[in-house]
Amino acid sequence: MSHEHHDCCAHHSQHHELVIDSLRVHYRNTLALDDVSFATSCGNRVALVGPNGAGKSTLLKAIAGLVPRSAGSIRWRGAAVKKWSREFAYLPQREEVDWSFPITVRGLVEMGRYPQTGLFGRFRAEDDAAVDKALASLDLVDLQHRQIRELSGGQQQRAFLARALAQEAHVLLLDEPFTGLDRNASKQLGELLERLSHEGRLVIASHHDLNSAPRLFDEALLLKTRPISFGAASEVLSPKNIDQVFGHIDDSEERAAPKALASAL
Repeated sequence: MSHEHHDCCAHHSQHHELVIDSLRVHYRNTLALDDVSFATSCGNRVALVGPNGAGKSTLLKAIAGLVPRSAGSIRWRGAAVKKWSREFAYLPQREEVDWSFPITVRGLVEMGRYPQTGLFGRFRAEDDAAVDKALASLDLVDLQHRQIRELSGGQQQRAFLARALAQEAHVLLLDEPFTGLDRNASKQLGELLERLSHEGRLVIASHHDLNSAPRLFDEALLLKTRPISFGAASEVLSPKNIDQVFGHIDDSEERAAPKALASAL
């Protein structure tokens, strides 16, 4: 796999800070996120950890501009993000993707250039070069003409990450990227996320495996609609904090939640 350096935010991560301040999100009349605040910067891998319905996916989508905020602000590189930023790339859960959609790996990666070209814009040489670079970086050149449905789970994740690289995104927002991957694919994805963060990108991912989180991520946000703890992953995911969040889940609340809300979270 290529280890070519990308011109991202390496060497000046202190100037590429993401600041979430007092973020609140409602789904209809249900409070999905309440008073979420934390700050991190390029070069970090951040795990979002919490029980089902805690708001992990909602937080990713709110940062990406895919769901509206009820209150709060998002600042990136010192400027307010009103709705969305093309420097952010969101990767959905694999189960949310229609893998039967007829598109090749290269076609998927080319979609990462749409924020620059427009949906019906003409590809320029620099757009083709960005796609070629992303495919090479994620070792997908030999697979670029395959249909995405023909790929393994790990290859599908790499294809979506290549789309983000073609977009020249600095912030990668990943929804449960390790779910459904076998041991080898999980290991490769972990190494890939480490490389991307070392190149200067900010990786924020929801993650359900408490045992692997401190190894895969630098920082963690423990979430249960409201933030419980944020900081170094090994410190945040302490037995005391884990018991506070996972030890007293009210199953009746989970059952009472609307199905649409549960799937959205």
